[in-house]
Amino acid sequence: MKKILLILLIITLTFPLFGQVKDTVYVTTPIFEVMYSQKFQQPLQLMYQVECPTGKTSRSGLDFYKNDTIITSDDEDYVNNEWDKGHLAPAAAFNCDRETMKLTFTYLNCALQHEGLNRGPWKELEGFERDLAKIFPDVCVIIDVVFDDDSEVLPTGAVIPTAFKKTIQFDNKSFSFYFPNEDVSGVDWFDFIIAR
Repeated sequence: MKKILLILLIITLTFPLFGQVKDTVYVTTPIFEVMYSQKFQQPLQLMYQVECPTGKTSRSGLDFYKNDTIITSDDEDYVNNEWDKGHLAPAAAFNCDRETMKLTFTYLNCALQHEGLNRGPWKELEGFERDLAKIFPDVCVIIDVVFDDDSEVLPTGAVIPTAFKKTIQFDNKSFSFYFPNEDVSGVDWFDFIIAR
């Protein structure tokens, strides 16, 4: 009888833990490390090192894929709106071969990024990172994804980031940039520098 009561007590005490979603998860992949919020369905921070600054692999036919064990954003979050599937670790920085580039197409590496930012200054700064990596092989990039208390939640459940802070480190130097998550097309990436 005591054994049965002990087992029931253990089950009762641990039952609330079953089925709960851990908000923040840490994932290390072969090409980047990410701190991911399952609650926001968005990355909170991601770090990578530019591996292939001169590669020429095509990204055609590659689609974003979900992780089986982590709650992420998905295709529905990006339908009929101004939000791009913004790579944080850019595919072009890992175009050594098709398999390596494919590793960037996980939703763990994807943020709701305004199309004017993603296709404008963000993309241009990624090009600068690759140019740096041709000279300094130790280029490391850390991206902090910023959310406010009033960050918009899509009907699908994903939360739209307010901004992105990108820090580029190389040769014992560090440069940081702060990008609002809005239409900043036509603005030079260097205008977003905040620290040297």
